[in-house]
Amino acid sequence: MGELFIIGIDLFSGLFTLVVGGGAIAIIYMYIVDKRQHTHAIRHNYPVIGRFRYLFEKQGEFFRQYFFAMDREEMPFNRAERSWVYKAAKNVDRTIAFGSTRNLDATGTIMFMNCAFPTLEEDAVSPAPITIGPNCRSPYVTSSIFNISAMSFGALSKPAVRALSKGAKMAGCWLNTGEGGLSSYHLEGGCDLVFQIGTAKYGVRDSLGNLSDEKLIEIASHDSVKMFEIKMSQGAKPGKGGILPGRKVTAEIAKIRGIPEGQDSISPNGHPDVRSVSDLLDMISRVRNVTGKPVGFKSVLGSQAWIYDLFNEIDKRGHDSAPDFITIDSADGGTGAAPQPLMDYVGLPLKESLPIVVSILHEYGLSSRVKVIASGKLITPSKVAWALAMGADFVVSARGHMLALGCIQALQCNKDTCPTGITTHDKRLQQGLNVEDKMTRVANYNKYIHYGIGLIAHSCGLSNAGGLKREHIRIVKEDGLSVALDELYRHHK
Repeated sequence: MGELFIIGIDLFSGLFTLVVGGGAIAIIYMYIVDKRQHTHAIRHNYPVIGRFRYLFEKQGEFFRQYFFAMDREEMPFNRAERSWVYKAAKNVDRTIAFGSTRNLDATGTIMFMNCAFPTLEEDAVSPAPITIGPNCRSPYVTSSIFNISAMSFGALSKPAVRALSKGAKMAGCWLNTGEGGLSSYHLEGGCDLVFQIGTAKYGVRDSLGNLSDEKLIEIASHDSVKMFEIKMSQGAKPGKGGILPGRKVTAEIAKIRGIPEGQDSISPNGHPDVRSVSDLLDMISRVRNVTGKPVGFKSVLGSQAWIYDLFNEIDKRGHDSAPDFITIDSADGGTGAAPQPLMDYVGLPLKESLPIVVSILHEYGLSSRVKVIASGKLITPSKVAWALAMGADFVVSARGHMLALGCIQALQCNKDTCPTGITTHDKRLQQGLNVEDKMTRVANYNKYIHYGIGLIAHSCGLSNAGGLKREHIRIVKEDGLSVALDELYRHHK
């Protein structure tokens, strides 16, 4: 027994010496490399130790997220928002105690005005079904207020798309395919789909990259494809086409998109065949006539003159020429990859663009003809309810449903290294995303958004969220006092 103990001590001592010796060699090697390189001044002047600077810089965003940031501080989504989504997705207790951590004094804070005599129903009453494209051969009728915004297969992984498709079916909401084309994974769940036509026209392009009627008919032949959305621009990168880094363009994705494998997928900044409002209406008419299904467009609002030009042209052609819906994307929208100057500085946020578009629709008598879909950081019931009160008919969210899938806001969507398997094609990392579990979380999240906006509506004395108006909200001004939204936007009726 004693001999075995001595042998064990010797083995441990030898192993320890080997590890220490190996570590010393590694340190010497790094020291020599750092002193000989002249690319990084910190590493040259402070060899080995200087490497920690880059480690801390890289890990800083994660330390801030979990240890240093307050509940309401973080961007793009703070801890309180993410926590609510996680709890809703997991179907666990979403109540809080003691008091809100939300600052009610900050300029721009919104507050819903409760009624002295709230409704007595305990459960939220679903709004009446809404028909989109009533004059189409195949109109779309839905009661789902909250839906899944555009995310392409390519930007998202296969299991993520499968979970979203199946979760959308469970929730009874629609899923937008994003501009990357229609995959079998979108169809797998049997949910309602909105097919997005991006500037590169992936999935509906001919051999020359032009819009193909034959491909449109093929896509429309799927019963689950309910509408077509022409993507003009998106909030995260107005004036810039979609960007899918080559490392994420697998053989399967390349085949669906009709592009070379492993090369960056860069969509044009705009549609080459849509250079005016007249061209846009022509494309809407063409897609609608070919497919028989509702057609609209998505855009982030910046310059406003073209919107007036668009509705003036609709006036000339007749209201039947109008788009069946308009998706308004906020300047603070998200994406898998975008240039920082565009993401930080270009476009109007939804709080300005939504009331502008709604008011113009009223001005031209098109508010009942053209449905409004709001998009941009609307991931909690209060923000969805705000958009409805401002005049939106529907709300869509991409990042909210990503959080429901398990996204931890690691900010690595463009690097193919997503630790949760949502935005990576690394099969090892995808193993952590269980489709059956995550589809239930997607459905739960969607369910509790609808339940939450119903709670707000009931508090305001309404039977359902469809009745929310600007008069039900006040917003805090710079002096700390609030003003009613209908008064603030009285010039936007």
